[in-house]
Amino acid sequence: MGSPAFALPSLRLLDEDFDVIGVVTQPDKPAGRGKQIKQSAVKVFSLSQNLFIMQPRRLKDQEFIENLRKLNPDVIVVAAFGQILPQAVLDLPEMGCINVHASLLPRWRGAAPIQAAILHGDQQTGVTIMKMDAGIDTGTILSQKEVDIFIDDTSDSLSKRLAELGANLLVKVLPKYVRGDIQTQVQDDDFATYAIMIKKEDGLLNFQLTAKEIERKIRAYYPWPGAYTYFWEKLLKIHSAHISLSIGLKSGQRGVIEKKPVIGTKDGTIVLDEVQLAGKKSMKGEDFLMGARNWTLS
Repeated sequence: MGSPAFALPSLRLLDEDFDVIGVVTQPDKPAGRGKQIKQSAVKVFSLSQNLFIMQPRRLKDQEFIENLRKLNPDVIVVAAFGQILPQAVLDLPEMGCINVHASLLPRWRGAAPIQAAILHGDQQTGVTIMKMDAGIDTGTILSQKEVDIFIDDTSDSLSKRLAELGANLLVKVLPKYVRGDIQTQVQDDDFATYAIMIKKEDGLLNFQLTAKEIERKIRAYYPWPGAYTYFWEKLLKIHSAHISLSIGLKSGQRGVIEKKPVIGTKDGTIVLDEVQLAGKKSMKGEDFLMGARNWTLS
């Protein structure tokens, strides 16, 4: 069970080493400006491998549960599926449901652990292979692996590393788990933190925050929902930026440093390295500035 690109490495390795009898992924949905119907990354791969695919709108639908029961899976592996599994699904496979989660549980349970780790300035994160229960990422831990968060990591770059890390750990752990050779570890709820679901409007930048907080937000929200501000009532996405300790600008005030656009924060300035104005292509900050001669006007 999986949907976005994060789930692909796990599915690929499972398909190589195990008997994948079925794939469950999110229904096709409209995306982009043209609202063209888009298939999940997992569905595209599954079609290429002639894997049996199911796309239920609700996992509680009795017809889906009956079809899943007919497959008689020994174990269900879940990686960024996008829906909460009801108890009827959790109880269905003989060996239970195993999740590939992109954090070192119990830190960052929930929907957006990768973004949360970057937003909060964590220096390390990792992946957890866990047996799922009725709670949100509260099940027993089978194995974990840690990885450093680089100073220029975005949620995109970190997600790709964690997806590969999780897939490799999964295929090592799964045979041991099936044989009963793994000592599981109960999570300590006292150390639990929660990564809430991200909304599109969360990308709006508040320049009353510190430069570090804003820079982390830009990296955490790339590529989605994208960090943004407004320039003369037009949405301006900020794809990448760095901090300058130069002072003299008030919070939210626009300026120029070394031919690049900058915006003042609570304690410094944010230099805009790559931006995208609504209706335009993404471009370097200095190129944007050439066409935005009124940048410093307020």
